[in-house]
Amino acid sequence: MTGNDFVTAFAPASIGNVAVGFDMLGLAICGIGDRVSVRRIDTEGVRIAEVRGLDGEIHPLLTRNSDENTASVAAASLWKHAQEPGGLELVIRKGVPLQSGMGSSSASAVAGVLATNALLKTPLAVEELLPFALEGEKVASRALHADNVAPCLIGGLVLCPSVLLPRMVKLPTPAGLSSVVLHPELLVDTAESRKKLARGYTMDQWLTQQGYLAGFMAGIAANDIDLIRESLRDVTIEPQRLSAVPCFVAVKEAALKAGALGSSLSGSGPSLFALCENGIAAEVAVAMEQACRNCGYECQSWVSPLDAPGAQIEVT
Repeated sequence: MTGNDFVTAFAPASIGNVAVGFDMLGLAICGIGDRVSVRRIDTEGVRIAEVRGLDGEIHPLLTRNSDENTASVAAASLWKHAQEPGGLELVIRKGVPLQSGMGSSSASAVAGVLATNALLKTPLAVEELLPFALEGEKVASRALHADNVAPCLIGGLVLCPSVLLPRMVKLPTPAGLSSVVLHPELLVDTAESRKKLARGYTMDQWLTQQGYLAGFMAGIAANDIDLIRESLRDVTIEPQRLSAVPCFVAVKEAALKAGALGSSLSGSGPSLFALCENGIAAEVAVAMEQACRNCGYECQSWVSPLDAPGAQIEVT
């Protein structure tokens, strides 16, 4: 299925929450993502021809049921909105590990909707695709939050609280900073992880976390590395989730010891991220990997600039 009638989009993995901004901040990363190829068909509806993994083989876990796959649900939502004739056929190539905390479901949804948009007689602006991608994301997370979808779609560091949706704000990113993401060979179900979170917090907890969020955003805006380092902390969600990732404490300590500005879970985990200055990014990645393997888990890591690009149509 490589005919010229297919349009292929690539959508990157992402860091949800970025420690300080639960469900409100997200960051795109480089080097890993999903690809979705879409073409028009004469029959109505959206169907999935195949879902393959990085090894080129049929993915053993992901469904071809178009009502259950985030890519097809997002594509169908946009197609219905556009009222185009006929239907769509999708080919999905998964590059982001499932249940990794790296926005796997969001990458599929964004790639599916971006490729579909390219087939429309009057394509929408990229920013206008957010609501349709979120329809796909809701299938997986069963909640409305854009902290993976938004950075995956437009790239960089994005503020996207639910109260402002569909508005999302791409924040300026300081020069000279990188993200490091480490993925241990573990699984954490995001939807189940959300169910276990506390329903209420004390005023002190709320004020402390709000202070860190404000400090982080001010540090980002002012290119104040010390303020970013002081503020990149999660005192509400991280303590509730760290026990699900046995290597968490060791990997975070290794990142900080290597000079990272801060480190926490990426989304619900099991992946972890760190922010650091460019000159030590490779060292931080190695330190995190070594700590993870010392705990008995194989892993991979990726280093990205903070202004990593969002989803793109691939030209063949």
